Amino acid sequence: MAKVKNGKLDRIRNIGIIAHIDAGKTTVTERVLFYSGRTHRLGNVDEGTTVTDFMDQERERGITIQSAAISTEWRDHQINIIDTPGHIDFTAEVQRSLRVLDGGVVIFDGVAGVEPQSETVWRQADRYNVPRICFVNKLDRIGADYWRTIESIRKRLGAKPVAVQMPLGKESDFCGIVDLLEDKAILFCGEDHTQPTVADVPQEYQAEVSRRRTELIETLAELEVEGSLELAERYLEGEDPSPEMLRDVLRRATLAGEIVPVLAGTALRNKGVQLLLDAVVAYLPSPTDVPPMPATDPETGEQVACPADPEAPTAALIFKVSTDPYMGRLSYFRVYSGVVKRGETLLNPASRERERIGRLVRMHADRREEVDEIRAGDIGAVLGLKATTTGDTLCDEQRPVVLEQITFPAPVIELAIEPRTKADQDKLGEALHRLLEEDPTLQIRQDDRLGQTVLSGMGELHLEVVLERLRREFGVGTNVGRPQVAYYETITRPSSAEARLVKQSGGRGQFAVVEIEVEPLPSGEGFVFENKVVGGAVPRQFVSAIEAGIRDAMTKGVLGDHPMVDLKVALVDGKAHDVDSSDMAFRTAASMALRQAVSKAGPVMLEPIMHVEVVTPDDYTGDVIGDLSSRQASITGIDSRNGSGQSIQADVPLALMFGYATTLRSRTQGRGTFVMEFDHYAPISPELVQEREASY
Repeated sequence: MAKVKNGKLDRIRNIGIIAHIDAGKTTVTERVLFYSGRTHRLGNVDEGTTVTDFMDQERERGITIQSAAISTEWRDHQINIIDTPGHIDFTAEVQRSLRVLDGGVVIFDGVAGVEPQSETVWRQADRYNVPRICFVNKLDRIGADYWRTIESIRKRLGAKPVAVQMPLGKESDFCGIVDLLEDKAILFCGEDHTQPTVADVPQEYQAEVSRRRTELIETLAELEVEGSLELAERYLEGEDPSPEMLRDVLRRATLAGEIVPVLAGTALRNKGVQLLLDAVVAYLPSPTDVPPMPATDPETGEQVACPADPEAPTAALIFKVSTDPYMGRLSYFRVYSGVVKRGETLLNPASRERERIGRLVRMHADRREEVDEIRAGDIGAVLGLKATTTGDTLCDEQRPVVLEQITFPAPVIELAIEPRTKADQDKLGEALHRLLEEDPTLQIRQDDRLGQTVLSGMGELHLEVVLERLRREFGVGTNVGRPQVAYYETITRPSSAEARLVKQSGGRGQFAVVEIEVEPLPSGEGFVFENKVVGGAVPRQFVSAIEAGIRDAMTKGVLGDHPMVDLKVALVDGKAHDVDSSDMAFRTAASMALRQAVSKAGPVMLEPIMHVEVVTPDDYTGDVIGDLSSRQASITGIDSRNGSGQSIQADVPLALMFGYATTLRSRTQGRGTFVMEFDHYAPISPELVQEREASY
């Protein structure tokens, strides 16, 4: 692949393609690769010939499961693209991709408009301040409406969409696009549309184009970004602003998050993709357009800036780990400052291990190109890292820094698995360990009562994919229980406890006294440990053992052996013995202290509440609402879906949603659809949990 001229940072674009499931993300990506010359044939999701969906399961199911990184070029710019999953069960793939991207292309279905997962990824992009452009796809389908989709972006996402293009023709008559900045028509003729035709705007569209262009200019003139004042003055003086001036203000406003440019097209019919690539280059940020990435000095806790400068000390974030069946462990990373070079040694501050950089590769989905270095602002992958996992930082040994960690949602569903044969038993542990390294939303715990391994994930499809990977990639046969809800436990009030471990006999004894205070944290905060001991009552070398003991105890609560979450534990006092104290003694005492403190702190169980959106024809709306109400749903909204039925939004306990797909099909004669995503945890009584589990 030709290198970007002079390796200029302003000619790099790190973008993600994100959207609701079935909006056409992967098809858009395939067309981008074809028109930019990365591939020489058009991949098709339905035929299983896509480049980015290269897992067997992705091609069979027609969905994206893993985010795929790929590099290409357009107009002397290097574009690193990450095609992310649309299904809510794989939302962590979207989250960790957004963390390392500079810009996003959000795809919308021109018929459905804004869909539930569109809202989820939009919120995630807001959280990371990722500038976006929108591509309204599938405008050739019956019921597609470009302007209605823009209005739904405005209403449902609270964004400020600005149409920079206008479609020519509707549905099957969709034949071209008007560039409102250039006031020109781009017509797509022939099959592949490699060279679209540029022409004057057809007579019958000129009045509407003039009106839409005036709206665009007035919107840009009202913004408070550099260049908008000059634009406003020219416009008020009766001058027609040049396309270059409009493009400059549009870029500044997009980078500032003031507006979101909207484009039109249909990727499957090869219309509008080249213009989308032009917009990526024109409006989305380069690494130099985003603020320096903040990091923390692990020794002092001070904030450190990591500028996108190859001359600065190296700092890179590992955002994904995958297992390649032929090449082993592959770690994807984004270089925020400095240069990662083959053969050098970098520090992982989290594990305090030094990692030697072996083979460096630039990814082209399932193919890779070996390189000698990956510079600041760029994305690449390295083979063979041993002590580094998702969210870890690699940095210069002379300037240790820790980049902000990626946080992931807690699992909501679990199932018990056990090896089918003795041979499977030997392979299962290693296979699960490798899958856990890849997927931070996957968790494993041992159920001592039943002697089973319990696998937790984000949804039934998530766990189904994991089990299929165990069988196909690792050759492990398993017996699997029914899916169960992943409950948690927490506390409702502060308390304290002291635990004493005193075992002194003839030989060396065990002695440890641990006094702790616990208090509840806000939902989603996880666990915080604080050492408040003064005067050396507990020697410093035992503090890490105490924290480990508390974490041990948190794996099983006091009400139902479910993991504990959202609590702060402070070590306030303790005692040690010169001879009989040990790490194990303090670890055991800390575990005892936590269980005692939690028992007095008003423990409660928590169940996952899911946000569900059901789309059903009007005739079945009453039946669907009645069924949701029987599942203790709280209906939060009902909207008309532009002639395609009603959208019903509700919050429902996950435990009451098993088998809902079958029920919905039977109640709507197969015409209803639904999506479900985790919303929050809510308290539930242990008695009700037992009642629900008995009815599964």
